[in-house]
Parts: sequence; C-alpha cells; structure tokens
Amino acid sequence: MIMRFSQHFSLRLTGLFILLVPATLLAQDDARPLTIDDLMSMKSLSGPVLSPEGDWVVYSVRERDMEEDKSKSQLWAVPTSGGAPIPMTSFETSAGNPQWSPDEKYLSFTASKGDDGETQVWTLNREVGGEAVQLTSVKQGVNDYAWSPDGSRLLLVMTDLKPELLNEDEDDDDAAQPYVIDRMQFKRDYRGYLDRRREHIYVFTPGDEEPIQVTHGDYDDSDPVWSPDGKSIAFVSDRSDNPDLNYGSDVFIVDVDDENHPITQVTSNEGRDYSPAFSPDGRRIAYVTSTGPDVGGSALTPTKYLAITDIDADQREILTPDLDRNVSNPEFSANGRDIYFRLEDSGMNHLARVRARGGDVVREIDGDVSVRDFSMANGEIVVSLTTASTPAELYAFDDDLSQLTHITEATLDGIARAAVEKRRFESADGTPVEAFFVKPVGYEEGRSYPTILWLHGGPASQFNWGYNDTAQLFAANGYAVIMPNPRGSTGYGAEFAHGTVAAWGENDFDDVMAAIDHGIETGLVDPDRTGVGGWSYGGILTNYVITQTQRFKAAMSGASLGLVTSNYGHDQYQLMYELEFGLPWENPELWAELSPFNKVENITTPTLWMGGEVDWNVPINNSEQMYIAMKRLGQETQLVVYPNEHHGIRRPTFQRDRFGRWIAWFDQYLKPGAGPVAQSD
Repeated sequence: MIMRFSQHFSLRLTGLFILLVPATLLAQDDARPLTIDDLMSMKSLSGPVLSPEGDWVVYSVRERDMEEDKSKSQLWAVPTSGGAPIPMTSFETSAGNPQWSPDEKYLSFTASKGDDGETQVWTLNREVGGEAVQLTSVKQGVNDYAWSPDGSRLLLVMTDLKPELLNEDEDDDDAAQPYVIDRMQFKRDYRGYLDRRREHIYVFTPGDEEPIQVTHGDYDDSDPVWSPDGKSIAFVSDRSDNPDLNYGSDVFIVDVDDENHPITQVTSNEGRDYSPAFSPDGRRIAYVTSTGPDVGGSALTPTKYLAITDIDADQREILTPDLDRNVSNPEFSANGRDIYFRLEDSGMNHLARVRARGGDVVREIDGDVSVRDFSMANGEIVVSLTTASTPAELYAFDDDLSQLTHITEATLDGIARAAVEKRRFESADGTPVEAFFVKPVGYEEGRSYPTILWLHGGPASQFNWGYNDTAQLFAANGYAVIMPNPRGSTGYGAEFAHGTVAAWGENDFDDVMAAIDHGIETGLVDPDRTGVGGWSYGGILTNYVITQTQRFKAAMSGASLGLVTSNYGHDQYQLMYELEFGLPWENPELWAELSPFNKVENITTPTLWMGGEVDWNVPINNSEQMYIAMKRLGQETQLVVYPNEHHGIRRPTFQRDRFGRWIAWFDQYLKPGAGPVAQSD
C-alpha cells in the first residue's frame, strides 16, 4: 500500500490549520470558552454536489430555529473557483437532496412544502430564476430520486401506497387503524410498525401524470443509479427467500425501456454488496462488498472492500484485498481509469483511489482529518472535510486544498478550542488501543483535571479527527475528555472489530479502562474526579463499566441496554441478537450474562439515565428498568425521558436541555461545590 502524502500537501494542510484556528493557536488567552448557546447557534454543512461542468457546487446548511423548535435546511451554491456563496432556497422551506439536471439548467431538491405535506421533487430554473416549481405530485411522497443522463426523466424511489390510498376517490383521513403484523422484522425506529409495503423504483417523465413502476415484489430496493446510456438502472436489494431473516444484499439491473422491465442479478454474495457505480462506458460496476454475514452495525460486521465486476458476468474482483479497512462511496474518474472512495483508518477518514484494473491504494487526502463526503465532475473534486478544531467545510481539491465555505467561522470566532491528540497504549492483554485525548480549555502543563471518559456508539464505529461538539463543550467547562476506540470499533481491521462478538463489556471494558489509566499516567487525569458516559452503545458500554468498577464518581447512560432478553421482539435487532447471541431460549446463560440489569446491585456510581420516549432502536424500557433498580437499591440516580423522541434527540430545545444536564450532572459529582449549571434561556 502506497500512501500519497507529499511534502507539498503536508505544508499546505499545516497552513490550513493555522488559517482556521488562530484563536486556538495564536490567541488562546483572549478567547472565551464555548457555551451551550454557541452550539445551538452553530450551523452544519452536508454535501457537496458538483454541477456537471464542475463549475458550481451545491450544499445544504442546517441550523436550529429555536423559536419554532425545529431544524431547517437551506441550499447554497458556490463557484468551485472560489467566491461568495449564493442562497438557492429560503430558510423557511427545509430543502434536501440537491441535484443538478445534466444540462445544469435546473437545480432540483426535495421538500414537503406543498399542500399535501408529502415530500416531492422541486426544481429551480437557473436561467430565469424565480420560485421553485413542483415537479412531482405523488400521493406517497418521494424517498429518493436521480436525473437520467439525458435529463428527460427521473428515477424515483417510493414506498408502496397505503391500501386506503389505492382508490383515487378515497382520501387518507388519518383515522387510526389497527396494525396487522405478519413479518419477522416488524419494527423500525422512526418508522414504527412495519407492514408489507416496500420501497420500489419508478421512472417519471415530467409532464406525465403518473410514474411507471419498474421494480416489484416483497423486497426493498435502494441505492439506484442510472446506466450511462440511460436505458437501465442498477440498484441494491435483498431478494432472498425471506429478507427479514437475512442481512445480505446484491446488485441488480432493471431494463427500464423494456415494457416488461426484466431484472438481471449482477452480484451474488453471502454478505452485502451495495453502493454500485457504473464505469463511464457502462460495461462494469464498482461496488462495496463484504465477505461474510453482515449483522447491521454490530461487531460482527465484516470489512467492507472495494470490488468490481462486468455487468454481464458475476465475477467479483476485490480491488482492495490487502486493505483491512472499510471503504465507502466508490466513484469512477471521468476517464474510467481510477475509482475514488472514502477510506476509514485509525480515527481518520481519507479520500483514496485505486486503478480500476487493480493496484496500489493511493491516499489523495490523508493525515489528521476526516473527509466526510466528496463529489466529482468534469475533472473537479470537492470534499467536505473536518478537523478536531474545525467543523465540516467544503474544499476544492487539486493536489492542494482550497477552502470554499466558511459556515462556522462567525459562530466560533473568538472561541477557544481545546487541543486534541491521539495516543496509543496497551490494553490489559497487550492489544494496542488508541484514544483521542482532549485537554481542557486553559490547560496548564503539570496539572491534573476532572475527566470524562466518553464512549462512542455502534460499537461498529470510531471516534475520528472530526470536530466533536460534545467533547469541546466538556473541555470548555474545565474537563479533560478521553474518547477511546476500544475493540469493536472499526478502522483497525477485522480482528479488532470482532473483539466484542458475543462478548460485550469484556475486551472493550479493558480497553477503555486502559485509556483512563493512560491518562492518569500522563498526569492529565485526576484519578479522584473521573466520570463516564455515552449514548447508544456508548451508554451500553457505560453500563458494563459501572457494573464492574466503582472508581468513577458519576455516569451518564443514554439510550442504553438493561435486560437484553426484554428487547427481543421489542426493538429492531431481533436478527442481530439471534446471529450473535443465539436464540434466547436456547442460550439463556449468555443472554443473562450480557444483561447489565442482572448486575445492577454492583452499581454505586451516581448515574443519570436518558432516552427518547419512542426509541425502538434501544427502547426506553432499558433505562427505566436500570433507573428503578438503582432507586430501589437506594443509590443516587435520575431518569430523563424526552417526549416523542426516537434514538437521536432532534428537537433543539431538548438538545440544549441534554447538554445542560450533562454538564450539571458531572459538575455535581466531579466538582464538589460547583452547583448546578444555569440553563440557557
């Protein structure tokens, strides 16, 4: 493997850091600490999407409207040569999924601003300006879409209509109906109870009354992409005998010009094949593949490789066979010689490429950065990139990085940002482990500080060099923060990621404890003032920590697990549990051993339990059971439930409330006498 990180690029990137964080590096004494209100006013960027000629890039800016208590997105465009960004939509209408028509005449997007309230495709005519025009008007709304190569039609991804809407003379009066369930997978967070309605692909010609459905059946179809000649669409689907009992997926092609819409299976794999990309000549498809069963986000998830195959022969060739790291988002270069992709590695996310015929992996953008997304067109490349001290911004890339957007500069101007370093140390069994160490704002060499061990979700994910607002807020309030990537994390190879399979709270417990011990050895951590917390699997691992040690003075467990068996059939992970733990009635000892609830009498750490009322990812009953058990045992504890919230807390006032409660809880136990933190108005 050859790493492309020239001296010229290194100097350029170093200069970029100095340009972006003068308050942190050059005037720390004059900068003020970050506040919760700062975070609430901070905007976030997603994208980019390059125009076909590569001269413009559109992106989405999301910000919180505290008065309406919701988040909204606005589309902007900026020349890739640099210049002032131009607003393309208003803040009043939340717009998403921007795309360009092939002739660049139209900028399209999805929004639900019509009378029917459903998400539709809208277009802005860049030549004449004016208001956006609604392009689609379908009863069930549009989930995804894409322009055909000649711009004459669009593919639409839509969910089957509800039975009551099939009759055009009937309206959906929102009257309550019973849930009639006959599927094995019958729940999904944010969607609720699942029926037999599936996501399928349609083709829509502007001017026609109705789109034409081109895929059917008791399967969900996703990841659609047009062939270069516009005659077919590649997509991803699990068309096994029972998709609810299988985590695999394959790539298919549907002929959209044949009125019978024949479907050809392109790949067949025990694991997951997805994210297809056509070569410019339309003869081959690059895609992401895994080599074993893929258990949705658990530690069983295998390495994701970059693969390629001819469309008329299932002859998978893995282009990154020696790269034991996950890849994503493959895209061919204009000449078809190279395939670009995102590469996850050791707390970093890089932009990489490899020859379509195979060869060495070249890292185009590497170093202590996180490339979140990229777009390519007409020889131009634009990336969304973030560092430990700067949230995501857009950069044009041509050997050098040229910053195109400055979304968060006004918010962070004059605000101190904590110094972050990545350190490596050994766990109890000698396994090398990495963690990000965030020093408190105003850090003084030789002093030890109250410290929060903050754990990530997944577990198949990783902390990376991207800006972490939670860690920065803790650091602004005088805390050191340790963010470890224990076993179960991705970015360190398959063996490391599989280190917690059916053994949650074992190796990863040792790893995170080694992280806090390493912090003590360096002198950063005050061993008498340590706290632990996290959300989702971060909360689950917190539970394993506080049931095995009493050394932490406070804990925050968000959206976490209590009694594992009580989740079987209640949350959305029935198949994952079966594949990793076995059936609960056949392997009850393991299910019991993995349940923090069964060891709740070991918890003496004051613990704040949190979650969303309607979370079906990790349901709130787990936190309720852990809370009531601690309460019954006479321990210090509190439960906070956010009404009508799912796994992620979306309502801005609740987000602000959660930040405030985190700080107040840790202050109460790690800073005696500090008192509660005043909530922002």
